[in-house]
Amino acid sequence: MPTSSESENRPEQPDPAGDTAETAPKRRRWRRTRITLAVLAAAVVVTAFAVRSPSPVGHWDGAEGQDRFLAAYDEAFADLPTPEQTLDVRTDYGVVRVYRFAGSGDAASPLVLLPGRASASPVWADNLPSLLKVGDVYTIDLLGEPGKSVQERPITDDADQAAWLNQVLTALPEDAFHVVGLSIGGWTAANLALHDPSHLDSVVLIEPVYVFGDIPLGTVFRSLPAAVSWLPKSWRDGFNSYTAGGAPVEDVPVADMIEAGMQHYALKLPQPTRISEDGLASLDLPVLAVIAGRSVMHDAKAAADTARNVLPDGNVKVYPDASHAVNGEHPDQIAADIAEFIAAHE
Repeated sequence: MPTSSESENRPEQPDPAGDTAETAPKRRRWRRTRITLAVLAAAVVVTAFAVRSPSPVGHWDGAEGQDRFLAAYDEAFADLPTPEQTLDVRTDYGVVRVYRFAGSGDAASPLVLLPGRASASPVWADNLPSLLKVGDVYTIDLLGEPGKSVQERPITDDADQAAWLNQVLTALPEDAFHVVGLSIGGWTAANLALHDPSHLDSVVLIEPVYVFGDIPLGTVFRSLPAAVSWLPKSWRDGFNSYTAGGAPVEDVPVADMIEAGMQHYALKLPQPTRISEDGLASLDLPVLAVIAGRSVMHDAKAAADTARNVLPDGNVKVYPDASHAVNGEHPDQIAADIAEFIAAHE
């Protein structure tokens, strides 16, 4: 292949396609487009190397970063009701932090709440008061994510992700649960339902990612700077605000906790597999899907259509004015929809 200098010194050759005054600018524009795409691809690779870690399990970048996260965690947790129990459940993959809250509702099976990426149990602060009117509630800090769970062994695939969660549910005193997942927690709930639904009465998927649609390319690219720990905090705040519909996130306890986790915790988890329509069609249990109309994590209309068309026993709720942060924007409505859904299936 000739070098750039060789190309410049070569006599002009006629274009076999017939270069004209109209086609030449088009060819130049396409070359510029290819360069742009190459730069973006390179950015993905650079980011992957920037956040790489030789450790086989998720870990903190040091004591100072962990202390900053835990201080933010405790401040955000102060907005939750006082848990009746704090449990550390040992699994084959590590120790999982679980909180139990005593509810006043009459749901026969407790709710189990799974948070989104880097958010842990405090993300449910706005939801617990109304959800406790439905029944007893457990919250779980996802294993391998920033939180008070401690990953000890590698989680290598979707089966491992289902295994540790199933082991947690097996260790709890109840036999069955309504598992409620937010964002990546929604994927985690759906993944468990595919692999081992033995402890599940139902699943509630609130703005799940990789379940009813793919994450848009624009959102993927906007997330890249937020994944690089040494870039300014404002870049991570900017991405978190973007996913929350532009809402300010500075000096918000939960947002401070999420940002600290993004900066100081190195994830060592496999990329979630997009759940196929065949997989969704195989789910033999009731599913409530809550989709935000202004979500940037998927095409809301397409996601809702997929859920309606594919789930055998599905109930789909679309909140037209909500962002991906729908749980904090509409906590009472979500609790009411969950209560109605559970009552119809218990």
